[in-house]
Amino acid sequence: MQAQLDKILEEAKAQLKEAATMAQTDEIRVKLLGKKGKLTEILRGMGKLSPEERKSTGQMANKVRSEIEQLLEEKFEAVKAAAKEAQFRLEKLDVTEPGKETILGVKHPLTITIEEISKVFTNMGFSIAEGPEVETVFNNFDALNAGPNHPSRDMTDTFYITEDILLRTQTSPVQARVLMKEKPPIKIISPGRCFRCDTPDATHSPMFHQVEGLVVDEGVTMADLKGTLDSFAKQLFGSETRTKFRPHHFPFTEPSAEMDVSCFKCGGKGCRVCKGSGWIEILGCGMVHPNVLKVGNLDTEKYTGFAFGMGVERVAMLKYGVDDIRLFYENDMRFINQFK
Repeated sequence: MQAQLDKILEEAKAQLKEAATMAQTDEIRVKLLGKKGKLTEILRGMGKLSPEERKSTGQMANKVRSEIEQLLEEKFEAVKAAAKEAQFRLEKLDVTEPGKETILGVKHPLTITIEEISKVFTNMGFSIAEGPEVETVFNNFDALNAGPNHPSRDMTDTFYITEDILLRTQTSPVQARVLMKEKPPIKIISPGRCFRCDTPDATHSPMFHQVEGLVVDEGVTMADLKGTLDSFAKQLFGSETRTKFRPHHFPFTEPSAEMDVSCFKCGGKGCRVCKGSGWIEILGCGMVHPNVLKVGNLDTEKYTGFAFGMGVERVAMLKYGVDDIRLFYENDMRFINQFK
């Protein structure tokens, strides 16, 4: 029995010396100390021995088991250390290697323009209102005093989804929603995307952006409209900017006007940008039509208001000297990177 135990111990030492991985070491452990291991079989056969033999054999077997367990523990630690060292060598960092350049994103010029416009108006006490891009015909036309025969309702101008649902042609439906939901005083702007059946060219796109504004309260006059927009133009284009209002017609405002600003390229002297006139058309505006106020069940004898709307692409093109609207939508990083 002593010879068998000595043989098992020598085998354990030899096999563990050759083992190089955790799996190989554990396999040796199972062969020797597992339920069907060699040492376990000897311990199970001790029941056939006499009490004296069982005592001495048990002492020898426990001694061998203890030595094998010690050898296994040492081998496991050695294998772990070797594996960790190999991993360190594999993952070693070369601190002298040059770092990789991280390329930062750039804000799109339309995003920059919307943020600049919004900042001017929020500093003047306006809040920002949003609405869905898929709108009802009522909110897009009827609520804004555009009658059934208004040319903008034609399928050649508007993207219809169903007879009563469309892609909004302007951000003015947000004004209708605000009027139906809130009570005066109202002072909001509504930036967002719009859609019209336009053939893409240098100045037209079937998708574009607008920023519309609405102010409704008691005693609001055309003077408030002119003062607000004059202040806006000076903050956006410079303190030397002058404004000019020309009569116009919009179904949702009466009276209506278009506002021009003095050319910020030539200072009003006349150049290619302003086509020699010294002025640039920038937005449409006017006093809110009483029929629009009635959508919000407002007393038109008590409340008045003004509204305005501008194309973001037009402002961006003028401000940055971009001569083709399609450049905003081609995602050419050579173009966008110029606005860092």
